[in-house]
Amino acid sequence: MKKPKWVVEKEQMKRKAAAETLWLFGLHAVRDALNNPTREKLRLVVTKNASDKLVEAIEFSGLTPEVVEPRKFDVPIDAQSVHQGAALEVKPLNWGALADRALGDGERPPRLLLLDRVTDPHNVGAILRSAEVFGAQAVIGTRHNSAPETGALAKTASGALERQPYLRERNLADTIVALQGMGYLVLGLDGEAEQTIEQVVEGRRTHAVALVLGAEGPGLRQKTKETVDHLVKIDFAGAFGSLNVSNAAAVALYASLPR
Repeated sequence: MKKPKWVVEKEQMKRKAAAETLWLFGLHAVRDALNNPTREKLRLVVTKNASDKLVEAIEFSGLTPEVVEPRKFDVPIDAQSVHQGAALEVKPLNWGALADRALGDGERPPRLLLLDRVTDPHNVGAILRSAEVFGAQAVIGTRHNSAPETGALAKTASGALERQPYLRERNLADTIVALQGMGYLVLGLDGEAEQTIEQVVEGRRTHAVALVLGAEGPGLRQKTKETVDHLVKIDFAGAFGSLNVSNAAAVALYASLPR
């Protein structure tokens, strides 16, 4: 009996994911990955200088490094990458199911960041750092039209990628509906919105809140705007109010936190 097309596609995706690897580079990103017991590590290439700086992390990982001369540092990363003499081949992290991450830790009201077509790895890396600082349960993108886990993203995240869950779901609108079903108040950031974040969360700061941010320029898609519970804006002090998406994520998270 011939398998249905969707079953074949699902199996192909699983095989592709199993074979996928990426190269992390830079001392911070490599050190934090070496110290992460849940990260599957395959190959470490370092210069003698980098090896000396990473000696404790290398010992912790149990990985045997390939120590090379700087001029022979030949790994498949962009030639312009600032690798600092350290590169690590790894498997992508598996952060599990959305429902598990959305539950929170039971100590504080959960916060999530959802990204609508944010494809720049530097922006997503910076967002992961902010999410970790302000205690978000996860950052959530989509499998398509979002930044995948890459060395550039990891370097910008400066280690946060190893600690801050980053999920990529199939469909953003379906993810929003699922979160609403779990009791989340889902807010979409839109510069043309009538209400600020503070106005909408007032009296509901103890609720679970998910904040949806769009790409710089196009912003949120129409379907996203129609699916969220409220459209909100950041309350700017002056007439000029514009932030890049990573800064907006940090400000929005802070504005939503319990006081």
